[in-house]
Amino acid sequence: MKPGGRVVILVNGLKDDAERFARAVADRVGEDGWSASLFVFQGKPAGRPDLEGADMVVCLGGDGTVLYAARMAAPLGIPVLPVNLGSLGFMAWVRRGEWYERFDAAVAGRLPLSRRMMLDVEVVRDGTVVGRFPAMNDGVVSGAGPARIISLSISVSGSSLGTYRSDGVIVATPTGSTAYSLAAGGPILDPDMDAMVFNPICPHTLSNRPLVLPGDESVEAYVERGQREQTVLTVDGQDFLPLEEGDRVRFRKGPDRAFLYSAGRGAFYQVLRARLNWSGGPDA
Repeated sequence: MKPGGRVVILVNGLKDDAERFARAVADRVGEDGWSASLFVFQGKPAGRPDLEGADMVVCLGGDGTVLYAARMAAPLGIPVLPVNLGSLGFMAWVRRGEWYERFDAAVAGRLPLSRRMMLDVEVVRDGTVVGRFPAMNDGVVSGAGPARIISLSISVSGSSLGTYRSDGVIVATPTGSTAYSLAAGGPILDPDMDAMVFNPICPHTLSNRPLVLPGDESVEAYVERGQREQTVLTVDGQDFLPLEEGDRVRFRKGPDRAFLYSAGRGAFYQVLRARLNWSGGPDA
């Protein structure tokens, strides 16, 4: 990548001092000969950023902002540099004060690029596709009311796993394995793997456990008839679709990958230890 191309700076304006910082980033890359444009949103984006012809997306925010940026950039194969203006930062790992150093390394080809598997989530109703979403983290089928308990028939590549009575189910990518699925007791996967996690949420049978599946498998959740609760599909915590009895929600590997600049292979495990407060065991 050579200076002189186009950089889109995508910024969550709800973060402290975000817009002023974004303008400073635009001015700095402009000094290096880049054409820089800003896409500022307040919490939930309205519309879509114009990424046509962009060479890089510089994302300013937390992990939720990175999810949105990656989902927008993935179909065009545009890499994302995730600068952390939030608090947790599993994906948004670049600190505010080092953004230019990391940007310069990315331009020079010195910064590793992580190729993240995404999910294609499809809702079929009476034989017709009524919703389709890309997922960077996960797709969740859950109850929408106060009781929340729902019944879902689950199959993997056409083979039945049975009917689950639970608060819902999560199907997560390796990237999403450290998000909602982890909080629900699921395993942690290396983000560069080709795999997915199927994780029931508070199942009423204790033998129902999370499964790690190869990336080329598909998972289908059938919304059983006679539900006492309304059900809803949530994708990456950003897209929502109310479901009806008889709907089939299909999860499979998506056609695109998200490209995120990373700090290197060992960085993920360092982030796990720091963010999850792992001590490695009791002191001797």
